[in-house]
Amino acid sequence: MDETGGKQGQNGSPELSLRPLDLSDIDDFMVWAADDKVSHFCSWDTFTSKEAGIDYIKNTVIPHPWFRAICLDNKAIGAISVSANNGRNRCRGELGYVLASKYWGKGIATKAVKMVASTIFKEWPHLERMEALVDVENGGSQRVLEKAGFQKEGLLRKFFTLKGTCRDFVIYSLLSTDPQS
Repeated sequence: MDETGGKQGQNGSPELSLRPLDLSDIDDFMVWAADDKVSHFCSWDTFTSKEAGIDYIKNTVIPHPWFRAICLDNKAIGAISVSANNGRNRCRGELGYVLASKYWGKGIATKAVKMVASTIFKEWPHLERMEALVDVENGGSQRVLEKAGFQKEGLLRKFFTLKGTCRDFVIYSLLSTDPQS
């Protein structure tokens, strides 16, 4: 085992992969979804029951067009998604991600975002821009995006109500024409 809790791969680090999140992942899902530290900056509230988690996976995750588990050695330790826009906004998609707090600060979220960036523009050729909105107080997530090559575009003042409070957000973007690292 290594410092991230996974088996070591051929190069001495755990195998990081993205795959569809499904009902068999419910116990792993609850590790991060039931953690107040993890949900603090998320649009959803902390999950308080396994049944609510199952409903979420069934009704939101499985029908979602691009929602993946972030896995270490095939164990779901977080999730990442790209939400599509329609009509004239079809060229844009919004990135979201969450990671179990035990894995914060280890570069895992950055690697997962880079993995998405390297494939999403091929999988969705109509997509020209991937955006991410981050609470101004979520410095860790801002660093993830910057390390993954996203450009900080600006501050959106009083942009989104999060947990009952209207909050400022920073907007980041990555274009299909930007260099992929």
